[in-house]
Amino acid sequence: MRRLPPFGALRAFEAAARHLSFTRAAQELCVTQAAISHQVRQLEDWLGEPMFTRRGHSLTLTRKGASYLAALSQAFDRIAEATGRVREAEEGPLRITVLPSFASRWLLPRLPAFRASHPEVDLRVTSSLEIWDGGAEFDAGIRSGLGRWAGLKADLLARESLSPVCSPALALGPPLLAEPADLASVPLLHDQPRAGWEQWCRHANVSLDLSQGPVFNDSALVLQAAVEGQGVALGRLTLAADDLRKGRLVRLFDLVLPNDYSYWLVYPRAAAQRPGLVEFRRWLLEEARRA
Repeated sequence: MRRLPPFGALRAFEAAARHLSFTRAAQELCVTQAAISHQVRQLEDWLGEPMFTRRGHSLTLTRKGASYLAALSQAFDRIAEATGRVREAEEGPLRITVLPSFASRWLLPRLPAFRASHPEVDLRVTSSLEIWDGGAEFDAGIRSGLGRWAGLKADLLARESLSPVCSPALALGPPLLAEPADLASVPLLHDQPRAGWEQWCRHANVSLDLSQGPVFNDSALVLQAAVEGQGVALGRLTLAADDLRKGRLVRLFDLVLPNDYSYWLVYPRAAAQRPGLVEFRRWLLEEARRA
């Protein structure tokens, strides 16, 4: 038989000790301040030891109170982790649909870190160009757009912009690529449709023959062709960030074309508190901030 204090008293003490405030603990646990005070007193009576030193409205932990808080916080963390694993097992895998370009150039290199830190989340990733409308086949999606999808909550991951990029070898020439007009002497790599290069040329006040050069239906393929030295791509800088950082690609000019579309994590509001999605969302937003 385990000899344990009342669980409600333990929760009240742990919250009050973290905040060093009965008021904030009451707000966290959605009870009254008097209830927190009563439960903490109940725990101290049960233990036969004061957990706090009280001076007016100020609280400080006693030495034993600080030691008890450290142990309780670890125990509650383990309980929360175990509970999350049980709930995930009941709810099934977390199913995410992702644009192929974002999946291969941004998400895939980062996924091992998520799996290492959240082994309890059974993550299933599907890459697709199809627009997900919140149907039951997926729990969340990463999409490009303006951030307005009916019935879905959207969290901004990254704003996109475009700029010419190529391999370091192609940048060194010959021919020398010193200004936008010099792009007339090298192959241009195109997304489908070709509107991006047209907009960039207007932005750069330069005229280029945009009827030439290979066309790809995926931005990741355009970047891979650029890495391999096949020409100059109008790179989506969010997707090209790792290649630029590692020197596989270089930017040719400082001129950047803003893109109205950004990358978003989208999901039904009803799924917002699902444990696996909560952890994936927290991790994804932190990765996006660091990128």
